Amino acid sequence: MVDNYLFPARPQPTSAVVGSDSVFPVHRIFCVGRNYHAHAAEMGTSVDKATMRPFYFNKHPAHLLASGASIDYPPQTADYHHEVELVVAIGKPGFEVAEAATDDLIFGYAVGLDMTRRDLQAEAKKGGRPWDLAKDFEDAAVLSAITPKSQTGLITTANIELSVNGEIRQKSDVSKLIWNIAEIIADLSKFYHLQPGDLIYTGTPDGVGPVVAGDRLSGKIDGVGTIELSIKEPS
Repeated sequence: MVDNYLFPARPQPTSAVVGSDSVFPVHRIFCVGRNYHAHAAEMGTSVDKATMRPFYFNKHPAHLLASGASIDYPPQTADYHHEVELVVAIGKPGFEVAEAATDDLIFGYAVGLDMTRRDLQAEAKKGGRPWDLAKDFEDAAVLSAITPKSQTGLITTANIELSVNGEIRQKSDVSKLIWNIAEIIADLSKFYHLQPGDLIYTGTPDGVGPVVAGDRLSGKIDGVGTIELSIKEPS
């Protein structure tokens, strides 16, 4: 045990696991951009799978937030958006994994919210700069409890939706992912040695939009779970 830190070390980020007292230690958070055609279109672009490959960005595990939290509206934005996503939790190591072998790496699935400062993202895009300020900030990676694959089977199709104050904003099916789960894991494993504890946010369907103080978000993926988030009223 290290006892010579200059200040207390942050605790290991973890996620609850459905049906277990054990928790899932989170190692890294990978996110797939523009992985539904309808969402790419609403962002003003298109994706040609025949000529393009997936692209990724990261969120720091310290920014992970459990479902059910109530948080402040984040600083330096006037356009704070919701993005509901299927999240894949990796349970075994893998590097340069063939698509046919990716199932063995999956520990389970969760519902995620990739919260986004959209105005900062738009500024970054115009300047050809990274998206970090728009995507990787405190409480920007919200996560439900992880449901083990042993309870769900392999997820290839499932209703995914998000409501704000009871009004459905996003609704689709994970079968509409441009790059499916096997393709994502295989491609990502060409660039990283995937490790137990890695999370992959697989992309959001169309219908993303702003939330404000006082809003209550509620999302679900059939067979996987639900997610809740409240944006606090100003004090």
